[in-house]
Amino acid sequence: MKIFKLLFILGLISPFLSAQNIKKTDQQTLTWIRYYNILPLSEKWALHSEFDNRSFVNPVHQNLFVIRVQGRYRATETIDLGSGFAYFNVNTQDPNIDPDFSIPEYRTQQDITFINDIAKITFHNRFQIEERFTQKATRTELLDDFSFAFRFRYRLQSTFDLWKKEKQSLKATISDEILLNYGKDNKRNTFDQNRFYAALRYHINPNIGLELGYLKSFQRRTSGVDFYDRDIIRFTFYHKIDRRF
Repeated sequence: MKIFKLLFILGLISPFLSAQNIKKTDQQTLTWIRYYNILPLSEKWALHSEFDNRSFVNPVHQNLFVIRVQGRYRATETIDLGSGFAYFNVNTQDPNIDPDFSIPEYRTQQDITFINDIAKITFHNRFQIEERFTQKATRTELLDDFSFAFRFRYRLQSTFDLWKKEKQSLKATISDEILLNYGKDNKRNTFDQNRFYAALRYHINPNIGLELGYLKSFQRRTSGVDFYDRDIIRFTFYHKIDRRF
């Protein structure tokens, strides 16, 4: 648990330590709207898929669109494993710039999550690695070349019931995640970002959930000295397909 605490503290303080050398910080407000589907395949295996649309608020402009698919395996009561693929279609990172093309990114990912229940609170310690293939581009066009980088992610998340009655419930989630880059094209931004998230999820029934949350993202740009400071409102529709085994 000591290493978990160390990583968590590092995630919290890294943005503020890095902020000492900030030259420019762009404050942005976004909405993330996501559909998340869970398809159980057996008692231990499940297929998770999601569609995520992210947009700027002022001015209103498309940021990016994500499609993600992953297989998950519940190895034990306390260990969950996952592996999958994601496609990102990035329109722009600046709502005042509207390029004539979008930048594709192809990403594979693997993670291990340790799950513990303490005093009616469920804690998830997730360690994730991503292999990112991003098409290179100039200001005016895409190039026939890709950059490659690893990204390491650690997230500590807590979930607990605020209210529960028969098949309905209201849950709260609080999490913090640190993301680190590794690759020849990412030497200036080894620290990628820190994400703090708080949300409420209302389950109409065990298979349908509606979540509304706030995400604070502080991200270092590729320049190594400039940052994005993002306030994000996130809405997620959770849908678990009911299959009886």
